Amino acid sequence: MSDFPADIDVDYADGENEDPADYPSLQHKIEKAVEVTRQGLEQYDTPAVMWTGGKDSTLTVYFINEVAEEFGYEKPTAVFIDHFQHFDAITDFVEHWADAWDIDLVYARNDDVGAYVDEHGLEPGDDVPVAELSAHNQHHVREILEYEEDTFPFLLDTYVGNHLLKTVALNDALETHGIDGVISGVRWDEQEARADETFFSPRHDPDLFPPHDRIQPILQFDERDVWDAFWQVVVPETVAAFPDDGYVPESADDLPDGVSQDDIPISPKYFAGFRSLGSEVSTEKTTEKPAWQQDLEGTTERAGRAQDKEDLMERLRDLGYM
Repeated sequence: MSDFPADIDVDYADGENEDPADYPSLQHKIEKAVEVTRQGLEQYDTPAVMWTGGKDSTLTVYFINEVAEEFGYEKPTAVFIDHFQHFDAITDFVEHWADAWDIDLVYARNDDVGAYVDEHGLEPGDDVPVAELSAHNQHHVREILEYEEDTFPFLLDTYVGNHLLKTVALNDALETHGIDGVISGVRWDEQEARADETFFSPRHDPDLFPPHDRIQPILQFDERDVWDAFWQVVVPETVAAFPDDGYVPESADDLPDGVSQDDIPISPKYFAGFRSLGSEVSTEKTTEKPAWQQDLEGTTERAGRAQDKEDLMERLRDLGYM
């Protein structure tokens, strides 16, 4: 897809100079999410939603599912970027809820890197020779990243690893499926590199990625808002046996009678104490408390994510990372 569709009519300035405080209640935030989601499903010919299994993308998928069913839109495909270093529980969670919500799920993978890793029995952190990669991947390493070393570590949360395993995999999927609108669950407060995003954000440079727009319905949510939305709206409306009086469990053992973790569209990793989900080898937790019971206001959400260190995020986003 070398050209962006000329008939897309969205306001690329929507959300400029705003922050979560401009949406003073959870209801205001939800209404904006529904509005942006509806525009996204209406304006784009082949939208797709990026689904990581994390809380933000799952909340976004929930809004998509609700809006599509209420207004009669076709549900977009969900794209799961398989970077070969996932917690198994995350993959299982996404597949379970894709089936429950009747959403087509496709995997975006850098099969070239994956094949080399499998053939040579590599583990995370082992070196991958650049010369052994396809011309496509070598172009990204040498010409786009301007990386000069002979090898790079097979690690997701590094400059080369993240770009090849996530961004190149995503861009190849956009090309393969002709996707013109990528619905994403990024938030203004989540990371400094995302603070200036707008609800509709153009990515039209064909030298970097297949031209498309980013559609971002939950920019206006902060971390606490996300959990409030799950426990006040998503879970009660999804799980028939769950009370709708604002009940919030203190642990996995504190669920209402007749309700199990499998019934709830929240990854079990959050119940186990993880607050932000990345790769299995580079995401840490500091407490056993469920994510929503932690000090969200006084501590950093992504402190356990290695990719947020060394100022990687801004550079990676310029190249097409979410």
